[in-house]
Parts: sequence; C-alpha cells; structure tokens
Amino acid sequence: MHRFLQLDVIAQQRGHLFPWSAVFLAVGIGGYFALRFEPNVLHYGVMVLILLAIGAVGLRAGENFRPIWTALFLIIAGVVVAGIRAHSVAAPVLTYRYYGPIEGRIVFVDRSASDATRLTLDQVVLARTGPARTPERVRISMHGEQGFIEPEPGLRVLTTGHLSPPSGPVEPGGFNFQRMAWFQKLGGVGYTRSPVLALEPAEKGRAGLFIHRLRKKISAYVQTQIEGERGAFAAAILTGDRSAMSQDTLADLRASNLAHLLAISGLHMGMLTGFVFAATRLLLALSPSLSMRLPTKKIAALSAILFGAGYLALSGGNVATVRAFIMVAVMFAAILLNRRALTLRAVAIAALIILLWRPESLTGPGFQMSFAATAALVAVFGALRDAPLPHVPRPFQVAGAVVLSSFIAGMATAPVSAFHFNQVSQYGLLANVLTVPLMGALVMPAAVISALLAPIGLAGLAFKVMALCIGWILGVAEVIASLEGAVRLVPTPAAYVLIIMAIGGVFAIIWQGKWRVIGIPLVLVSIGMWAVSERPTILVADTGGLIGVLGSEGRALSKPRGEGFVAQSWLENDGDTATQEEAHAREGFEGEKGAQILRFGDQTMAHITGRNAALRAADACHSHDLVISPVKVEAGPCQLYDATKLRITGSLAIEPQDNGFAVTSAQEAQGPRLWVPRRKPEK
Repeated sequence: MHRFLQLDVIAQQRGHLFPWSAVFLAVGIGGYFALRFEPNVLHYGVMVLILLAIGAVGLRAGENFRPIWTALFLIIAGVVVAGIRAHSVAAPVLTYRYYGPIEGRIVFVDRSASDATRLTLDQVVLARTGPARTPERVRISMHGEQGFIEPEPGLRVLTTGHLSPPSGPVEPGGFNFQRMAWFQKLGGVGYTRSPVLALEPAEKGRAGLFIHRLRKKISAYVQTQIEGERGAFAAAILTGDRSAMSQDTLADLRASNLAHLLAISGLHMGMLTGFVFAATRLLLALSPSLSMRLPTKKIAALSAILFGAGYLALSGGNVATVRAFIMVAVMFAAILLNRRALTLRAVAIAALIILLWRPESLTGPGFQMSFAATAALVAVFGALRDAPLPHVPRPFQVAGAVVLSSFIAGMATAPVSAFHFNQVSQYGLLANVLTVPLMGALVMPAAVISALLAPIGLAGLAFKVMALCIGWILGVAEVIASLEGAVRLVPTPAAYVLIIMAIGGVFAIIWQGKWRVIGIPLVLVSIGMWAVSERPTILVADTGGLIGVLGSEGRALSKPRGEGFVAQSWLENDGDTATQEEAHAREGFEGEKGAQILRFGDQTMAHITGRNAALRAADACHSHDLVISPVKVEAGPCQLYDATKLRITGSLAIEPQDNGFAVTSAQEAQGPRLWVPRRKPEK
C-alpha cells in the first residue's frame, strides 16, 4: 500500500474518481445478494459502527488515503442499503398451494409470456387465510372464458383460482424468481380459469386510474390512425401498451435484436427528450430578441425534462422507464447547472440514485444493459471528441456516429444479454444500423409532433411518417429473423464470469492513464472462462417430476411433456435449440416409463414416478445409489430425494463421482435468505 501511494497513482486519478463511487456502492449491494445467510440486527449494528469509524478516519486522512476510506465506506454502505431495502418490503408469502376464492384490487395489468392478461392485486382476501398469512400482493393470469370486465387499476375483482408460492430457481444458481417477487411484494402467483368478476368500480379521481384510461384512449386512437402491426408498434412505443402486438412480430423483433425498440427505456427517452431539447432551442433561436434575452439552452433542457416526465407517466411508470428518466434528467440537470451533460460523472450520479432507490435493480438485465451501453458510449465519444481527427463532411460524421454508436452499444450489451437470455443475434448490428437512425430521426420526432397536433386534428402527416418508418423497421426485423443462423444460443456461465467481465470493462472505461489497458485482459479472460464453462451433468426439478442428464447429443429429459417451463429453461441455459420432445428422444435413460435408470460407472440413479411410486421408490433405494421421486417415500439406505425433501432443498444439480453423487441444492446455493420461505411439508 505504501509503495502504491509513493507512486502517486491515486493522485493521478484526481478529478476522475467520482464515477468509482457508483461502482463501489454496487460492489456492496452485490455482496449483500451474494451472501448465503441473512444478516441480523447485530451484523447491521456492527456495520453501522464501522461506517461511523471509517467516516471519522476518512475525514482526517490525507488526499491519497481518503479515496481508499471512501471506497470501503461505500462498499459497506451498499450492504446496509440493500439490507434495509429487503426488510422494508417484507410481506407475507404463501407457504402452500391454494385453491379457492381470490378477491383483491387491481394495481397493475400486463401480459404473461403466453400472452394471457395478467392481473396484480393488492388488498387481497383469501378463504380460510388470516390477515397475517395473506400476501400483500398476488398475481394471476386470466385463462378460459373471460371478457366480463375491462381490467383497470382500482377495480376490485373476485374469481376462483390457483395460487402457489413464488417458485425457486429451476436449477441451483439460476434465475431467482423468489427474490424478484419478494421485492415486488408478490406473495403468491397463479392462474384462474373461472370468470373474473367486478365487485366494486375503480375509484374515480385516482391518478393511476386516470393515467391508465388515458393510455388506453391514446393506444386505441393511434391504432385507428395506423392500421395493423404498425399501429400496434406505434401504440407500444407511445404508451407501453403491447396488447395488440402479435407473437410472430415479437419473435421477429427478438431474433433480430430489435425488441429493445419496443421497451420504453433509455433509447426512447433519450430520443424523445433529445428532440424536444433541439426543437425548443431551434424555435427560440428563430426570435433574435428572445434568444438574446433568455437562456435558451436552459429553457430547452427544462422543457426536455418536463416532456420526459410526461412520457414517464403516460408509459405506466415501470422501473425501466423510471431508470431511463432519471438518467436523462440528470444529464439535462447538468445543463441547467452549466455542466457538461454527457460525462461519466452524470452516468455515475444516475446510477447512484437508482441503486439507492432500488438496490435490487443491480442484478437485473435492464440496469446492467442500460449502464453498460451508456458508459461505453460516453467513454468512446468523449475520447473521440478530444482526439485530433481529420475533418470529415457533416453527413458522413452523422452516418459514422450512428454506425459507431450502434456498434458500441451492441458490443457493450451483448455479453449481458447473452448471460441473461442465452442468445446472441448474429445480425443484430446490421438490423440496428438499418432501423435505429429512423427511430431517432423520424419516428420519435413524429410521435412528439403527433401528440402536439392531435388535439386540433392535424396529426395525419405525422402518423403517415410514423407508419412508413415503422413498416420499414418491421420489414427489416422479418427479413433478418428469417436468415439462417440469425440467432445463436449460448450456455449460461457461472455468475463470476460476468462479474470479471464487468470489472474489466469498468476499469477500461473509468481508469485514467496507460494502466486502463489492464481491463482488456480481464475481459478476454472472462470470455475464455465462458467458453470452457461446464453445465451440471444432472438437473432435477424441485417437484422431482423432471430430470435432465447431459450426454453426447445434449441434455436428455425424462419426459416429453409437462413442466415445460423448467425443461425450456434447462435447454436454453445449455445453449440447446431442441424442444422438450426432441430432448426426451435422446439417449441417456434406461428402463421403462416410471422407473428410469441412469448409470455412471458403478453408480446408478433411479427416477421413480407414476402408480405406486412410493412403494417402488422404497424398493429401488435398496438397489440404487440415489433415488428421485415426486412423492413421499419412506427412508432407505440410499441417497433419497422425495417430495418432502425436495420441498426444502428445491431444485438439484448432481455430479457423479467415484464414491457416490455430489448434490448441490438451490437452497444451499442461496442460503436461508428473506425471500426463501420456510415451508412445512405438505400433509
């Protein structure tokens, strides 16, 4: 450490240290979520005392030492902030499967992956369930014959349906829906095939209800002005309402890496506020007297913030849009304060605000992709701004900037997207270069103009421009998606691979001087680790009803149908394009249905299901080393995972060894955290 300070390395970073504050706070937050135990009051008390001590020492430390103490302070503060947030959203969670009447007030309406209307309810009432055990919120998908109500926030409804506790990871270390549901206060999720009926009308005068109805009216109006899929696309980018989008169109957009054009996030917010800022300055500049007397740049920045806030409210105010608004608001606020808008300092301020507001967003793809793209773009264009580049005609500068920005954003977000969604669009860069310029130069400006002119009935031309450009975007998506090899699936690596990659990228972007190149080898090492990462040999669903084993052809599944979400998740995480039926047809299992055997040298594993499974599994335990069964089984001499034990352990990852099977459970991988319910065995 003394040698480090003698070299004055930290002093050389002076003036560029602030962006590291968001990084170190994120390290602390990430550390909290990586813990395999839940800190208690004593832990938090000790951390608060340490924070006070570090603060006192840091204030007295010299300039070279102060950044080190500040970094330690932020890391510990990140753990405390995340813990406070986790405890502040604590709410009851179901510990059993429920079937019966479900009553509640609609607070949010969206659509599920199967395109079913989905309702999030609060003020929940469940039969035979006391208030202390009733979830604060539940979410139900509407199936069967519906249409008796028009779902909207504030409407109190009644139905009969199924609810279950939020499910754990489909494999140890996988996506943790339990944790996500905890921070959304979702204590139960399920579905109904019974009619959803209205009990009480939505309360009039509520802001949320007014915004929802306004969104619906605007969405319907836009779709009357622009027909078909183009109208549905326009409604989605203006109001966030995707209900009219077909599944084929959504699939094409995902395959061509253009699905982000639908999500109201940083791209849309930046384009809209950027157009408002430029248009306002231009209008004010048309009047020499106003431009001489008024601070036109600040007026334009304030106008952009106000338009962005209105767009945020109209879009429904989801977390991704709030995050995007915070980012653009910070940048325009920098203009109001006579600071440069597009700097790493502004990006860091936005990240700090979001991490303090919603620390759990750190683990989500939205936060990671937004800030990866923004930080990379700011760093690269900042370097180009100061570089002695040859003069290039203005049209070529614009075209080059569009291509370069698409390339940089694509490269920065591709690893994050591949990690979370297991796919890489092979021609995504081409699709974005052909479409993103139209979004920024024509579609979003036309959307603003149409919003301003629609009340007086003069928005027709703007809608025609939008329709023409959106038609081009959808056409590009369809063509790109139809190309052979348009989408490549990649396996999911361990989480530390993405962490190492992020450290390398952050160091290369933020660090000043020649040592920033250290970040490049870290990124390359993480890519190499990703390439050689191995998937679990055997995976077991938390129900015990599905098993998957890796073989020479890929993962073989124990059954062709049932538990489709788990099966699809396993195959996607393997980077496998096979369907569940195709995976079931692969070699790997011996024996007949209901008594399947896996052999690994002298070790054998049995999967016992079907009629009389409890008796047959008890017998199998005497002749096999490990037995899996979805029913309750009497204990035996083998390693046994039945329904009772699996309810505690969750899903399993199993590795055959010479002296038995090494089993890792989802419970072991995450530990006894707040969002992991302590379930009692079913009677």
